[in-house]
Amino acid sequence: MNINLADKMKHFQTSIFNELSSYKREKMSEGVDMIDLSVGSPDLPPAQFVIDELTKQVQDPKQYGYTLTGTDELHQAIATFYGSQYNVPVEAKQEALMVMGSQDGLVHLPMVLTNPGDTILLPDPGYTAYHTGIALAEAEPYFMPLKEENHFLPDLDAIPREILQKSKMMILNFPGNPVPAVATKEFFEKVVTVAKKYNIAVLHDFAYSELYYDEKPISFLSIEGAKEVGVEFNSFSKSFNLAGCRIGYIVGNEAIVDGLKQLKSNLDFGVFLPIQKTAIRALENATEFTQTLRSIYKARRDLLVSGLHKAGWEVAPPKASMFIWAKVPESYTSTEFTYQLMDEAGIVVVPGNAFGPAGEGYVRIGLVQPEEVLEKAVQRLQNSNLFAVKTNSSFV
Repeated sequence: MNINLADKMKHFQTSIFNELSSYKREKMSEGVDMIDLSVGSPDLPPAQFVIDELTKQVQDPKQYGYTLTGTDELHQAIATFYGSQYNVPVEAKQEALMVMGSQDGLVHLPMVLTNPGDTILLPDPGYTAYHTGIALAEAEPYFMPLKEENHFLPDLDAIPREILQKSKMMILNFPGNPVPAVATKEFFEKVVTVAKKYNIAVLHDFAYSELYYDEKPISFLSIEGAKEVGVEFNSFSKSFNLAGCRIGYIVGNEAIVDGLKQLKSNLDFGVFLPIQKTAIRALENATEFTQTLRSIYKARRDLLVSGLHKAGWEVAPPKASMFIWAKVPESYTSTEFTYQLMDEAGIVVVPGNAFGPAGEGYVRIGLVQPEEVLEKAVQRLQNSNLFAVKTNSSFV
């Protein structure tokens, strides 16, 4: 018998991340000590009070049944958190919904809001899960380039009118991955205006909302009229280092939230109750932990940016998120430079074109290692043959 995969599986080929991981293992098998700055997941543990809460909850034998959805207590904690942290009023029963990690919601929402052939506007470069959701919905992507001259914000005026007229959904991500840009109030106001004019639902991925260094990022839902057109996803993975627990949430437009709730009721049976109770505890005690978390990432950012500058690599310090978005020498493509870094310095980063065509010419560097490891990475760059080449190249 011949097993033939569905046509849509053509969208899910082996990714650059798998290729990088394979090459990294190959180098390690040769005895090379590799420093991995390609990971987009926290290396730090949750707060001790979060671990203690989970430890306590899992010992209750009554908590091992299906939860089906988020508990009322969790949804209320989410609403309270959004009100206090972002000044956004949220109706817990109608405007909040737990998901199994924000990626669960990001991937499934396009199927709720679009039909095959509909157009979805998405950032380029952008998080790879957006492409997955669009492929599953059999929708058509329209890339909105994130360019340095526009402060890495989409130029909404550059989108052709005929594209806007057939677009059903717009995906945004600020602070972003891979580009750690921060949106302005004026930009979000324009998004609301465009969304209302062309009847486009907005999905804002706010997963890095608590990882900022100077000015606190703006919630899209804090903009007047935003809740009429869109929703915001948030995550416990980045803000509370609970990546493996797979829990997140969506807040905002009631009809969109209800649509995702309807779909999810046919897909899964909810998140383990002890994890939900642990998430509540995290939200109720967020301030001190997230302040500490930011200070750790800021120290890493400052160390790495300073070290790269001393090595001759001029990179912009990110205002938020856990990434540096860095230009490569003009003589390299993103992929060539990535493999050269592994060969010459034993450092793993991600080529920018892995996140979309407009990512060519950049690499994403993760602040996902302790300071002593980042110092070692800087030293390797300074001593490498690659660095000797790139000092004669153009870095801007």
